[in-house]
Amino acid sequence: MVAKKQQQRLGFRTGEPVVYPAHGVGMIVAIDEQEVAGLVLELFVISFEQDKLTLRVPVAKVKSVGMRKLAEEDEVNKALETVTGRARVKRTMWSRRAQEYEAKINSGDLIAISEVVRDLYRSEDQPEQSYSERQLFEQAMDRMSREIGAVRKLTLTEAVQLIEKQLAKSPKRSKADAADAESDEEAA
Repeated sequence: MVAKKQQQRLGFRTGEPVVYPAHGVGMIVAIDEQEVAGLVLELFVISFEQDKLTLRVPVAKVKSVGMRKLAEEDEVNKALETVTGRARVKRTMWSRRAQEYEAKINSGDLIAISEVVRDLYRSEDQPEQSYSERQLFEQAMDRMSREIGAVRKLTLTEAVQLIEKQLAKSPKRSKADAADAESDEEAA
């Protein structure tokens, strides 16, 4: 049996956008009670419109899964400032860097995600990205743009354009840096 529950729990309200680290920005559509294996659980029902996904998160697990409210405006500004910085690409094998990037993306931390966007960004005059680099970049860009869009009440396209404008301000990587990154990837 599912029963409608109060509209607010642990500071989260129905109709409020939240960040769930593994999926990005979603909307709390309900706070329900559901009986599972004889136990009555209180659940946040979160809808991720872009993925056509509905997630039920037990209220007791909110902290452990890392669900949080949207970032504040100053954190958004810091994230946009981060993408204008110089790319910091470690000289480790691509497989290790890819794992680190994936962990940052799934952490749900806006600043960590903006670091991935900064590090994997390639301008038009730089060499082509590998498929896996492009996939990670697009995933990070999607998460970052959705949260910035939700905070600033922008469409997804406007948020992406805002981030791209900031990326264009970043110092250009030299050809040698790009070549080193290529040789590191080939070694992986």
